[in-house]
Amino acid sequence: MHETTLAESLEGLPADLAASPLFSADLAPVPDARRVWTTYNFAALWVSMAHCIPTYMMAGGLIAVGMNWWQALGTIGMANVIVLVPILLNAHAGTRYGIPFPVYARAAFGARGANVPALLRAGVACGWFGIQTYIGGEAVRTFIEAIWPGYAHLGTGWTFTGLSLPSAITFGLFWALNIFIIYRGMNAVRVFENWAAPIVLVMAAALMLWVVNRAGGVGPLLTEPSKFATVGDFWKVFVPSLTGMIGFWATLSLNIPDFTRYGRSQREQMIGQTLGLPTTMLAFSAMGLVVTSASSAILVGVPVGKLWDPVFILAQITSSAAPMGMTEPLIASVGVRMVVAVIALLGVGIATLSVNIAANVISPANDFANLAPKLISFQTGGLITGIFGIVILPWKLLASPEAYIFDWLIGYSALLGPIAGILITDYWVLRKTKLDVPDLYREHGRYSGVNPVAMAALVLGILPNVPGFLKSVHAVAEVPEIFTDIYPYAWFTGVLVSSVVYFVGSKAMPRAV
Repeated sequence: MHETTLAESLEGLPADLAASPLFSADLAPVPDARRVWTTYNFAALWVSMAHCIPTYMMAGGLIAVGMNWWQALGTIGMANVIVLVPILLNAHAGTRYGIPFPVYARAAFGARGANVPALLRAGVACGWFGIQTYIGGEAVRTFIEAIWPGYAHLGTGWTFTGLSLPSAITFGLFWALNIFIIYRGMNAVRVFENWAAPIVLVMAAALMLWVVNRAGGVGPLLTEPSKFATVGDFWKVFVPSLTGMIGFWATLSLNIPDFTRYGRSQREQMIGQTLGLPTTMLAFSAMGLVVTSASSAILVGVPVGKLWDPVFILAQITSSAAPMGMTEPLIASVGVRMVVAVIALLGVGIATLSVNIAANVISPANDFANLAPKLISFQTGGLITGIFGIVILPWKLLASPEAYIFDWLIGYSALLGPIAGILITDYWVLRKTKLDVPDLYREHGRYSGVNPVAMAALVLGILPNVPGFLKSVHAVAEVPEIFTDIYPYAWFTGVLVSSVVYFVGSKAMPRAV
């Protein structure tokens, strides 16, 4: 595999950029010869990223808080159509100029100021990297135990900050596999995503068909009514749920240039993403809903909350013991169970790897590299991401479903929404999509230093949501009611406030455009 050298990265650019501390081969504009991503590549990227366990469990989380099946799927569909808008708007600069997210952010925030939004985005990605790695590691552990029951008893009583030895081993193995793939470079990522997308889709469909056939139908959950008596009751849950679902991909709405810089044309990246994101999120969430509903008819007596976890269901299918409420294993043949366990392990592993590498490693790898382009490579940035992914102790982040949706998803959307508002206003409204690419890499160019207007807009976009967040995480007991009313709209509030402040401030204190 061939990665671009420093000399090759300077193709068509002024020679003085080679000495700039803001320039490196990893952050340089992608040469035309390497812009090879097609409509299929972008659609496959979203298919492979959306087909992950958190997406599968998404509808279940909404039904658990009172929605019926069509309200849950409608909320998911609406959220992904909304978040597609900033994704496509920010994607444009990547394809037009071949630049990654942290370089794109230099136009609005300044060459040095861009490190602030880059690090905020990187911090969220580190959290997600740890969460997905933990989920993948737990899936590996579950299937190893199905084949080798004694594995569950290794190091009995030993824990690492709450993680048992079997879980720690599989977490470490899964972590290492992620880092290995990212060290192979972006071409390896593209090839992996192309293969992962159809494999994951086929495996998910196979699981759904098997469970529905075994249950003799789609099960009882699809007939359960909504638990909301009035529109007002529904609205109180709908708004924070919608914001949380938008927050799910608010990360990619910022760093999508990291991928579209490899696109052959604007048309291909736009069509590929439009076909790949909303449809896949809706379809896979619906699959999870059907599998869970049908499983509840098979695994009688098992709490519905457990049935939203596909790893749990697959573990029951491949287990040699009879599930709760049954007198014999779901699959009688030992050989068939072993084959199904291996296939299931591959499916869950590939699904988790594909979303983790694409969504949670590429962006922070570039973001950390942006801190010191001459010292930190893309691969080193990926390693830093992996280390932080361990330090945050992701198994503790997932301890509470309520904390996951209302604190984690909405909380970080309050950070990322303002960044999206500033970038879109700067690129589309003020600059009319025109950037001076060489100056993006010059320490003393037109985008040099820190843009105080962007920083003020970022702070003012975040501030309205801080009191509500502090109350949500129980850091404070009470805040004025207006802040608790604002917090469920965190992403929307951040985008609106930061956009207005940045536009007005830029007109009052103009920089070179």
